[in-house]
Amino acid sequence: MDAVAPVVRTEMPPPSYIMSSEGYRLATYQWGEPDGEPVLCVHGFASSCRDNWVDTGWVRMLTTAGYRVIGVDQRGHGASDKPDDAHAYSMAAFVADLIAVLDTYLVHAVRYVGYSLGARVGWQLAVDAPEHISRAVLGGIPDGRPLGRLRIDQARAYAEQGIPLSDAVTQNYVRLAERVPDNDLRALIALAEGMRFGDADPDPERPPRQPVLFATGSEDAILERSRILAATAPHGTFVEIPGRHHFNTPGSRAFRDAALQFLE
Repeated sequence: MDAVAPVVRTEMPPPSYIMSSEGYRLATYQWGEPDGEPVLCVHGFASSCRDNWVDTGWVRMLTTAGYRVIGVDQRGHGASDKPDDAHAYSMAAFVADLIAVLDTYLVHAVRYVGYSLGARVGWQLAVDAPEHISRAVLGGIPDGRPLGRLRIDQARAYAEQGIPLSDAVTQNYVRLAERVPDNDLRALIALAEGMRFGDADPDPERPPRQPVLFATGSEDAILERSRILAATAPHGTFVEIPGRHHFNTPGSRAFRDAALQFLE
């Protein structure tokens, strides 16, 4: 019987911190050759750079292909600061954080890979600062409403007083938040509340003009809405990831393969 080859895992380097315009620390990471074409990877809600991109094999795939990978823990996540003020989590703040990361790394334009919240922020970055993104992969992009279905009152009562949750959608989000070590549930509740301010929905009248690959799991409740958003982008293409729901699509090899082909 042939021996099973050991799994080669990507090392997680210690974070390099940069400061947001408000003074929040943002944890960033880098892999690959310094002169490789840069790819910026941005994770989803209640996840982290490690959870979405390292443990799922994305960083290994991209560096093997010769890319320089820059990762970030978005505010409220991972090793970054986790304010519990809902006003700290506007879409404009998330976009400004990524521009600060690129400025700090002295990178003008990148290929962009984002999932869920990271895809939503990527859409806005591509629209508001198109010079920074040459092409983008937007996986599981929500229409702004999924976090709107979370019951803030129930989630806060659970986090602060341990009161059991009765709303099924809120239960799913809390389980998602508690799945990742070091998540701060109060900060994530503040994020969900903050995303209700201003324009959380992507504007189909102002889509990204760059080439964009939209990818959503076949079992994801937002599949059709993602497909509709993809159709608004003049250079958008859509791929359905078979057999995957919203929370396990990042681990799909079909998703990784489609993204790599698109990025190249």
